[in-house]
Amino acid sequence: MSEQLTLGQKASLENTVTAEMTADRFADGPAEKFPAVLATPFLIADLERACALLRTPLLEEGQLSVGAHIDVRHLAPTAVGGRYTATATFIENRSPLFWFEVVAEDTAGIIGKGRIARAIVSEAAILARADQSVSGS
Repeated sequence: MSEQLTLGQKASLENTVTAEMTADRFADGPAEKFPAVLATPFLIADLERACALLRTPLLEEGQLSVGAHIDVRHLAPTAVGGRYTATATFIENRSPLFWFEVVAEDTAGIIGKGRIARAIVSEAAILARADQSVSGS
């Protein structure tokens, strides 16, 4: 890699909550009831994407940036139609992990925050390992 991340470097993305992104879509049958607000997995996915936005331009051919550690709190709901911003700030390189402070905000304030670590891996190696989980060899 010719370039490196600098401490404090940030990346953000915006998203709008759709009905398909709500917690109630995870209910499996009538006995499960969840609210029709942004589901935590979608919030975390966007926080991960914000981290990846910082890493992706620095990857070499055949490399991927993958999640390795997540410590995120989902603090407030966002309704369908609500817009939010997910922001990642690079805070540390503790090889092999790149650490990011993450925060998500909607028009009412902070909806999630925490820390995420990502690692750089060989795409071929990670796909080969994933194949082992299916084939058992």
